[in-house]
Formats: sequence, structure tokens, C-alpha cells
Amino acid sequence: MPESNLVKHSGGCHCGRVRFEILGPPALKVSQCNCSICSKSGFLGMIVPKPKFTLLKGEDCLRTYQFNTGVARHTFCRYCGIKSFYIPRSHPDAYNVNARCLDPETIEHIEIIPFDGQHWEQQYPQGRSDTYMNY
Repeated sequence: MPESNLVKHSGGCHCGRVRFEILGPPALKVSQCNCSICSKSGFLGMIVPKPKFTLLKGEDCLRTYQFNTGVARHTFCRYCGIKSFYIPRSHPDAYNVNARCLDPETIEHIEIIPFDGQHWEQQYPQGRSDTYMNY
């Protein structure tokens, strides 16, 4: 998608200590993953390339949780517990942003696409993907 078609979306955690911006399309395609962590947290993810993500504040408020292979870096606010974004195993050069944590003013529409994260290895046989859902 051409840069001129992207808008600046803002978002953050519940308590507001963590704030970020992303450049993305006004109509979002997000994945609803059924893996153990996404399904329990209600995460609606969209992969954002690192150059299109800016952490505005709260780096000192973030804590990291890793499990299984230890590649994914699940970050959450140490004060309110909200996971606004994380570095995914499938795209270690990007962020997976929780669309539920974006401010609604710049979002035209959200399309939710189911993703079978319980069988992650079959979705990404090479261990990662170069596909970005919105870009």
C-alpha cells in the first residue's frame, strides 16, 4: 500500500502510561488467533513493520513475558497489565499490535480474520512469514 494511503493511528494501554503510534490503512484487517495466549487475552493482532511503529512513551513501564520457544517477546504494561503490542515469532522484525488498543477515531473499519495459532507451525512452515496483513 502506498505511504500516502496510510493514516497515523494512536493507541496505548488502559492506564495510559504506554502510548504508541502506527502508520496503517484506515480499514484494518486483523487476526483473531486461537493460540493459548491470544485467546485468553482477546488479542486482535495486526502485523506492523518496525519502521511504521513508534513508541511515544512508557518504555520503562513495559515488562516482557516469553514462553515456549522464547522467540516471541510479549510486552505488557506493568501497571495495568494490558498487552498493546508484542514482537511475534512469525515476524521478529515487526510488531503485532492489538487493534483493541487503538484509539477509534482514525479507524474506518476492522475486518477480523480467524487464524489457527494452535497449529502455528503448519501456518508458517519456515518458522516465519514475510506477509504483512495490512501493507
